[in-house]
Amino acid sequence: MMGAVSFFADFTYEGSRSITGPYLAILGASAAAVGVVSGLGELLGYGLRLVSGRLSERTGRFWPITLCGYLIQMLAVPLLAFAGSWQLAAALIVMERIGKATRNPPRDVMLSHAAQEMGYGWGFGVHEALDQAGALCGPLVVAAVLSSRGEYRLAFATLAVPAILTLALIATARFVYPQPVGPEIPGRGAAAEGLPRVFWIYLAGAVLVAAGFADFSIMAFHFQKTAVVGRTWIPVFYSVAMGVSGLGSLLFGRLFDRFGIRILLPLTLLSTLAAPLAFLGGFGTALLGCVLWGLGMGVHESIIPAAVATIVPRERRPSAYGIFTAGYGIFWFLGSALIGLLYDVSLAALIAFSVAAELAAVPFFLKAARAVRRGEE
Repeated sequence: MMGAVSFFADFTYEGSRSITGPYLAILGASAAAVGVVSGLGELLGYGLRLVSGRLSERTGRFWPITLCGYLIQMLAVPLLAFAGSWQLAAALIVMERIGKATRNPPRDVMLSHAAQEMGYGWGFGVHEALDQAGALCGPLVVAAVLSSRGEYRLAFATLAVPAILTLALIATARFVYPQPVGPEIPGRGAAAEGLPRVFWIYLAGAVLVAAGFADFSIMAFHFQKTAVVGRTWIPVFYSVAMGVSGLGSLLFGRLFDRFGIRILLPLTLLSTLAAPLAFLGGFGTALLGCVLWGLGMGVHESIIPAAVATIVPRERRPSAYGIFTAGYGIFWFLGSALIGLLYDVSLAALIAFSVAAELAAVPFFLKAARAVRRGEE
């Protein structure tokens, strides 16, 4: 049920995100502004999960918090059609991320309970595959609207249809599964210091990956500015990346259940190639960069949250997901803002930072993998 919800939710907001970079540029935003807006969105989109994670843990009200988040997110996207300035559009982009921040920790806890019998990697992988199937379709619909009408506002307005379907499905899921996590007593706000040591090691690696991971908005801004990729093709590139992410999450989920955190080592190394290819190449090379970027997104959205469920006690998962994603978002914001600033200075410096940050994560993942194998906390 949550996979079906995520299909239409991603159809909506990933369709929007495929063109927010060029849309902001058309409304008058600079590259630095695009980087800061996308980074601020991710900061709030991840940082506020600390609040919703703790709140859901203390109250046990997983559904009301999840429903509130989806409502905020699904309202923000169609309203972009009415934005008259890049500042207003930026506010709606950030609002969409706030909605996602509100609903994700309680939703991930519900998913972790549903996935424990089939394997966390496979459970989160299947969900992510449905998630990314929607992320593939949304940008294609946006590309079709731009190709036939050339109107960004109409493209955003069209996304109201999957937004309504998302809200209808999440309401249905709430009705069919009113008690998705069983009768367990909420953890009453588990203290951060009570989390296992390996959690913090793993978090250190994850935030470095987040800092070096260039947001698609700045990549799309680059494609628009340099005309390396045509306007209609930009959402198609994003759609391809989402398709790779969805298919990869199924494979990576199976591999995670078999090999654990170790699978992050080669995948992190491979995703470091995304930024050099996207920012320095021509049409074909940029497409390959987007494919590797999509592979990285599949890792971010499936394996990384699945790993948290395997290293944290179940009663502390809401807080753990909140703390984890808060740190993740802070470093995503800092990295995205710096990448946006570096774009105006030097592409070589931008790429050097992106690659160095992701490579720095590898030793932490290696140490976390060893700790998990030894059963250390």
